[in-house]
Amino acid sequence: MDVQGIKQRFGIIGNYNGLNRAIDIARQVAPTDLSVLISGPSGTGKEIFPQIIHQFSARKHGQYIAVNCGAIPEGTIDSELFGHEKGSFTGAHESRKGYFEVADGGTIFLDEIADLPLSTQVRLLRVLETGEFIRVGSSKVQKTNVRVVAATNIEIQGAIQSGKFREDLFYRLNTVPISIPPLKERVDDIYLLFKKFAQDFAERYRMPEINLEEEAIKVLETYDWPGNIRQLKNITEQISIIEKNRIIDAITLKRYLPDYMEIKLPALLKSADSSSFSSEREILYKILFDMKNDMNDLKKLVLTYIQSGIVPQEQESDNQHVFNRLFNGINVNDQTKPGVNSFDISKKHEEHIQDTEAIMEESLSIQDKEIELIKKALDKHRGKRKLAADELGISERTLYRKIKEYNLD
Repeated sequence: MDVQGIKQRFGIIGNYNGLNRAIDIARQVAPTDLSVLISGPSGTGKEIFPQIIHQFSARKHGQYIAVNCGAIPEGTIDSELFGHEKGSFTGAHESRKGYFEVADGGTIFLDEIADLPLSTQVRLLRVLETGEFIRVGSSKVQKTNVRVVAATNIEIQGAIQSGKFREDLFYRLNTVPISIPPLKERVDDIYLLFKKFAQDFAERYRMPEINLEEEAIKVLETYDWPGNIRQLKNITEQISIIEKNRIIDAITLKRYLPDYMEIKLPALLKSADSSSFSSEREILYKILFDMKNDMNDLKKLVLTYIQSGIVPQEQESDNQHVFNRLFNGINVNDQTKPGVNSFDISKKHEEHIQDTEAIMEESLSIQDKEIELIKKALDKHRGKRKLAADELGISERTLYRKIKEYNLD
């Protein structure tokens, strides 16, 4: 049977070259007993291809079992796949055959294979290499003749590098790889799939079929479809049930695509320069906040020393000027009015201190603080810009630009 005949038999819609290639590989590998690994995003219809492989193989009269590895708890996955003996664990009231024993002579489809625990991966590798397995709680080795087809929606190489998937199992499963393209690459197939789903739902719910205006078709074809065919099917069903008007315009369709963007902007690569302003601003805010806290701590410390008598009395006049500046914003060189004492040490009048926050006369401009920090960093590192940039937490290129901008040469 050719590719077109397989599409008709299994209800596959579309003419995208990548899809046709995947179907052709499945058809050619079906008569063999080679392991197959199907990869592709979630919702692309990967579950159809193991059925194609099984139906066009010599095992088509045997059992076909599909197992979602991600849906089975880790504590019971070994029992589900390989069976268990009576009393092997709590709740094992009788012996039970596993999928590999039941599917002897047939095909097992292991979906979401990357979710298998490492201990189960070891058992699966043994089955693939020798056809042998042991039930949970047993010591008897059993044989099985099963064709394994696996599927995953994640990057297996990344799971291998993070230690979550065995490399030897990957190469054993990946004897024949089949890649399923995402829906956003199959632009010409999107409207065909929509029409098929619309017809199916019209028949199921006994209502008129929905149709799209030209602008709505463009919206349908320019959307990214992160959920792929599954998302398209769900949205088609929602519109079929909810919308009374059976001719759907672009505005109505967009209400079902909340993250739709008409203009596809290129992704920006985050560089040191693109984030330099944000990082510099955060650094300056942190410095100002720390300076404020340090000033408050200093005032409390000096106040404590004065009140405890640690500071000599002969320095009282100097202390008056210091406190006048810290607490009242008066310049050190200014003279207080006769008969007015802003801070009476002998009576310890704390009520004269209106606020513990420093009233700073210097500029709080971010630009001024930025210039000051750059100068200090350059002075500290004797004009070496690379070291100064590292001290400031910015790139050397940004520092060079700031020097030119503020004429600091």
